[in-house]
Amino acid sequence: MRLIIMGAPGAGKGTQAPHIAEHFGIPAISTGDMFRANVKQKTPLGVKVEAILAAGDYVPDELTEQIVASRLDEDDAAGGFLLDGFPRTMHQVAALDDYLAAHGQQLDGVLSLEVDREALIARLLNRAQLEGRADDTEATIRHRMEVYELDTKPLLDEYRGRGLLIQVNGDGEVDQVTERVIKALPQAADQK
Repeated sequence: MRLIIMGAPGAGKGTQAPHIAEHFGIPAISTGDMFRANVKQKTPLGVKVEAILAAGDYVPDELTEQIVASRLDEDDAAGGFLLDGFPRTMHQVAALDDYLAAHGQQLDGVLSLEVDREALIARLLNRAQLEGRADDTEATIRHRMEVYELDTKPLLDEYRGRGLLIQVNGDGEVDQVTERVIKALPQAADQK
């Protein structure tokens, strides 16, 4: 199973990804987690992306694409994966298409968690307090929402046109959302 999980910042991608990955026996691959780990470890990549993340902007496409391709080349992703935070631009969609074609693979589905914008802002502000995340100020959150609307949301239309988009209500308790997601995803896999 090769999946992408999408949604605006705070929609629950990072919360749902481990449940989905466990259900299908595939790794959950989060670009955000990879970037934050590099920042924390002060790696050369971390130094490059720290200021970008703090401003709420996206890491440049080419850099992100290299990191993801390298991760997809690891043994545990050979039988499938769940991408969280990638792709975020049409350039990244093309890069993923090229990677999959070169490896004789294709996507099985693109899950989109749908949640009201103001509810997302409240979630992220709460998360910032609980986790002490410096990248979750209200101004940064609103900027990230705008960036998402401009750059990433058009990808939903692209994947809808390919018949891969699976929209799921991401509002509610974690277990409720997980149940909705798991129920929706096998239907997509059965269509392939």
